[in-house]
Amino acid sequence: MQVILMEKVVNLGSLGDVVKVKDGYARNYLIPQGKAKRATEENKKFFEAKRAELEKAQAEKLVAAQEKAGKLEGQTVTIARKAGVDGRLFGSVSNIDIAEALAATGIEVDKSGIRLPMGPLKIVGESQIEIALHTDVIATITVAVVAEQ
Repeated sequence: MQVILMEKVVNLGSLGDVVKVKDGYARNYLIPQGKAKRATEENKKFFEAKRAELEKAQAEKLVAAQEKAGKLEGQTVTIARKAGVDGRLFGSVSNIDIAEALAATGIEVDKSGIRLPMGPLKIVGESQIEIALHTDVIATITVAVVAEQ
């Protein structure tokens, strides 16, 4: 299916690109999320009429994400969990826990933007975590998992 991208999509293209994607990806994700429209003549004309407005909105989102990244960069978040004597947790620290800890410090982050490449944290210690705030903006924070007393 041919679609026109209404915003930049990772590993697919940027605003205004006409790309061919699988039907299910377009119907179930891109179109309902407002990230794309079908590449019909009517939608192409609509996009060209709205291009400047969409570019301005995308630039504003990028600036807002860069400001938030400036606040986040280098920050340390401490999370206490029950752990055994060997330092392994009796549970784990997931992206939801990290998002809640950041919200407690006053910074709201979308939990789907928190990247845990090795899966949830399961040991006591510090870990470097990346947070994707925008397709072009990634902030790095330190998550310190400590044993609960």
